[in-house]
Amino acid sequence: MTDVPGGPAYVVVVQCHIVKERCSGYLCELAFHERSGGFEGYPAGGLRFLPLTCGGCCGRAVHRKLTNLLRQLRKREGVGKDRVVVHLSSCVANDNFHGPPCPHKEYLRTLIAGKLGLSLREGSRTSPAAAARRAGGVYRSGDG
Repeated sequence: MTDVPGGPAYVVVVQCHIVKERCSGYLCELAFHERSGGFEGYPAGGLRFLPLTCGGCCGRAVHRKLTNLLRQLRKREGVGKDRVVVHLSSCVANDNFHGPPCPHKEYLRTLIAGKLGLSLREGSRTSPAAAARRAGGVYRSGDG
């Protein structure tokens, strides 16, 4: 991806803590592995994938988790935050069968991009059924 100097080393996916009580995260990992959905355009191979939950509403724990990750990456691997890309998973960013977009999405954006200065993207897996429902107006877009 061109907006990460030197290319990303880690892709961190922030998933909804409530959704993760029943979702394994398999489809997000599969989308990453296949470079589909929100992961289109990433080069094949060489990237690490790390799923995290937001920690529960209001999502404040994501700041602590990412701060710890950044400290560990710098200390153990010499990887700076400029090589980390965070995705808000589709269950956080979009209206879908799990529920509406996260009501704390703007707060998460503030914590991740604003306070921590990390590159932030929205979306992980793109469900064909959800895409059709969005196009038909049943689901709101990720921006709504």
